[in-house]
Amino acid sequence: MQYTDTQIKELEQKAKQIRRLIIQMLAKAASGHPGGSLSAADLITALYFAVLKHNPKNPNWPQRDRFHLSKGHCCPLWYAVLAESGYFSVDKLLTLRQFGSILQGHPDRRTPGVDVASGSLGQGLSVALGMSLAAKLDKKDYRVYVLMGDGETQEGNVWEAAMACTHYKCDNLCAVLDRNGFQIDGKTKDIMNLEPVIAKWQAFGWHTIEIDGHNIPQILSAYEEAKTIKGKPSIVIARTIKGKGVSFMENVVDFHGRAPTKEEAEKALKELE
Repeated sequence: MQYTDTQIKELEQKAKQIRRLIIQMLAKAASGHPGGSLSAADLITALYFAVLKHNPKNPNWPQRDRFHLSKGHCCPLWYAVLAESGYFSVDKLLTLRQFGSILQGHPDRRTPGVDVASGSLGQGLSVALGMSLAAKLDKKDYRVYVLMGDGETQEGNVWEAAMACTHYKCDNLCAVLDRNGFQIDGKTKDIMNLEPVIAKWQAFGWHTIEIDGHNIPQILSAYEEAKTIKGKPSIVIARTIKGKGVSFMENVVDFHGRAPTKEEAEKALKELE
């Protein structure tokens, strides 16, 4: 599918708006994870507003494509995208992490548009595998997408699922790796080096697509390419910047799990105008 320059610009502006909402909701909650939410904003904005087959008025539409957020701590991103898509009112974003809110600190099924709770890292690819196999067993043509953090791919369960996905020829499955190079304790290369990450996925039988995770045309091209692959699953390895879009958060490990203060939020929102 070809995308026009106007569509690209609209997606870029939408991603900036998503980043603004992430900052606002985290500052209001005074809790949450900005770094990985901001790094994956372009990836999930492009997915929901250009690629994913879904219906906000009917979240349980049987023919919908499935999306699972494996790195559940980055749910501010998902909530902002769901609200902007029309699954619930945008003003509910400011109830993040409040008692009784539909927007908890990790996703659960009380949130419209969320099929499976997440937060225990390393499990998301297995969830996506189950969705993929369900589609095949039921002879449905929906696709399955899962967003993983690079830190969580240090978990053994990810590689068990990766092996099973190729064994069962899950060509309706597209994983997305947010390769921002950081996890809660520091740089991934210092804690448990993932390189050569592309060769690893290829060795497990996956079709790999490496992109700049902040380049909307490259993101869209990767999703379209994945649709054409038969007989094996695909993974989009997106090189991103932790905290992308806010200068003082970029590649700063402290903002993995620290919400901005009121003053920091005001400064961030100015940068995102």
